[in-house]
Amino acid sequence: MALPQAKLDTTEARLAELTMPEGTGWADEARKNALLRLNAMGLPGPRDEYWRFTRPDALNAPTAPGAAIFDPNETPLYSDIDRLRVVFRDGVFDAEASDDLGLENVEIERLSDATAKDIHWAKDLYGVLEARGQNPVMRPFAAMNTAFASDGIVIRATGKVSKPISLVYLHENTSSDAILHFVVRVEEGADLTILENGPAAARFNKCMEIDIADRAAFHHVRAQGRDHERLAVTHLFARLGEESTFKSFTLTANGRLTRNEAVIEVKGDNAVAHIAGAAVGDGEFHHDDTVFITHDAINCESRQVFKKVLRNGAVGAFQGKILVKEGAQKTDGYQISQALLLDEDAEFLAKPELEIYADDVACSHGSTSGAIDEDALFYLRSRGVPSAEAQDLLTLAFLAEAIDEIEDEAIADDILSRLEGWLQRHRSS
Repeated sequence: MALPQAKLDTTEARLAELTMPEGTGWADEARKNALLRLNAMGLPGPRDEYWRFTRPDALNAPTAPGAAIFDPNETPLYSDIDRLRVVFRDGVFDAEASDDLGLENVEIERLSDATAKDIHWAKDLYGVLEARGQNPVMRPFAAMNTAFASDGIVIRATGKVSKPISLVYLHENTSSDAILHFVVRVEEGADLTILENGPAAARFNKCMEIDIADRAAFHHVRAQGRDHERLAVTHLFARLGEESTFKSFTLTANGRLTRNEAVIEVKGDNAVAHIAGAAVGDGEFHHDDTVFITHDAINCESRQVFKKVLRNGAVGAFQGKILVKEGAQKTDGYQISQALLLDEDAEFLAKPELEIYADDVACSHGSTSGAIDEDALFYLRSRGVPSAEAQDLLTLAFLAEAIDEIEDEAIADDILSRLEGWLQRHRSS
């Protein structure tokens, strides 16, 4: 079926500004297949079902709109945590700023180095989970990423990794347009934590494919950069083996447009998949979480916990789905999306979904939006808490359920302090 002319024109204009990396060895075939997928589906438009809450115009534009660089004048996130830093500057790996990539129980390579080898474990994963994630919902920007990613790394954990791998994204060029691709393999019984922070670029397209083997664990904490004008579209594709664990949390503060997609396949019995997010936005801020979790095994658990705090016309969107396939008995699926609207101009759009083909399951979803509880606010004020501080306390309490999904208490405390600082800076006068 031919694409509508408007979508075809948009796709052709965007692709005309991109160049597929040459000489990428075994990745060439995956890149070409991804380009075929992208040309067949076209870039998204506002009439596409899963883009009806988020206008993709700025992401579709041939060149990245400029984004001013924001200096938060505060200590970088995770600075007190012992971690291995892998630095990208406007979408390009910076070896000098990065730590030595040698670490026990883990292999870390730049994507270009991995693809130069004739035989490599990442060959069986690059573009594979992304391609699987295109059905039943098309994800054009993920296909674009697989085809045109200019840099990235591959990580293979073979045991319990002693400290987190920290991906640090620096934004120094106001017109940078970065496309990064990461491949992660957590072998049987291994345990890996990945941290991410920074604004990355004026416009950022990131894809991470994660394959978690039996009895392995993957933990992920991401803080998306504070640059006010940045644009970002990100994708997490994860596949879980038997008795494996996947846990991911994302903090988003500021940013003109952010679209985070996650596609999680629970393929092994007794697996656990948790994904959560906390977003705070003021003014020209649009934040979209789109999550699709498929249960295809017995006695598995999934949780989706997303909280957004919005004010001054900020917009939040959530589209979350739990699909329980036939035979996936004893599934425990939980989904909650909530927004705290600090004024009448903010907006929250939600589309929670359940699709269940098994009869012995416990699945639930809920979505709410509203203002701060006036009774609770009155209670705090009657006990001498100033109005602004009382509002901040109730806001942090609202976000707590999402932050509780972070297992590392030190990281959770750091995230909480960053949110408290944001609230103080954005208090109503």
